[in-house]
Amino acid sequence: MSDAVRIVEVGPRDGLQNEKTPISVPDRIVFIEALIAAGLHTVEVGAFVSPKAIPQMVGSDQVLRGVSHIAGAEFHVLVPNEKGYEASQAAGAKVIAVFASASEGFSRANINCSVAESIERFKPVVARAHADGIKVRGYISCVLGCPFDGEVRPQAVVNVARTLWDLGCYEVSLGDTIGVGTPMKARQLLRAVAGSVPMAQLAMHFHDTYGQALANLYAGMEEGARVIDSAAGGLGGCPTPPVRPAMSRPRTSSTCSKAWASKPVSTWQNWLQRPMS
Repeated sequence: MSDAVRIVEVGPRDGLQNEKTPISVPDRIVFIEALIAAGLHTVEVGAFVSPKAIPQMVGSDQVLRGVSHIAGAEFHVLVPNEKGYEASQAAGAKVIAVFASASEGFSRANINCSVAESIERFKPVVARAHADGIKVRGYISCVLGCPFDGEVRPQAVVNVARTLWDLGCYEVSLGDTIGVGTPMKARQLLRAVAGSVPMAQLAMHFHDTYGQALANLYAGMEEGARVIDSAAGGLGGCPTPPVRPAMSRPRTSSTCSKAWASKPVSTWQNWLQRPMS
């Protein structure tokens, strides 16, 4: 396994979609340009979703077009269905992401359908993407716990991961959506999923709600995982808060910041603006 770690920066999508006030297209482009200038090469820049559901992602087509000229970078966009796929292709997307949940409760609360139904929805998207030569990444939510169903069995995650892999996703990102994971559980989960999807094709997307994300990431790296999803400035979180939390330990917030949330926004702003050598 390589010693190099690859970072997939998701702040411009997964981060900004949780902001109460939508950020303008020009400011989102400047943000992405700063991330690339800081040395990040893979950035998720937007989502082709319903403007009523996620108004913060309106203009994702303009954002993608606005950064597509940057050489040496790979830009991802989230696509939930065929309509979103068609819009992504009109904007020139070369890499898309689809998503499913490991828990039934979160799937119904987030996209109003079962896990199986959600997979059927994006099967045609993945098929069309492959026919068009477009790379597809897969996300799985609630891999270490669900705000509605409580504990999530590792086998449930394995089943969804295997489906995404079999459909042709080149990489599967495992999301601890509400940040309740622990290093031991992260290890156990990665070991279980690696039985169906090669470890090299697994990414860790761990939220930092209880300050455990960095420890969980380290544990995952010890198991051999080498891809980490991040969000600059600790942006982001879970936009689907529970009506009745099922987890035994209390939640500090409905916002689930990423592993890099330990750095204040001002620190990240200064770092991104530092002179490049």
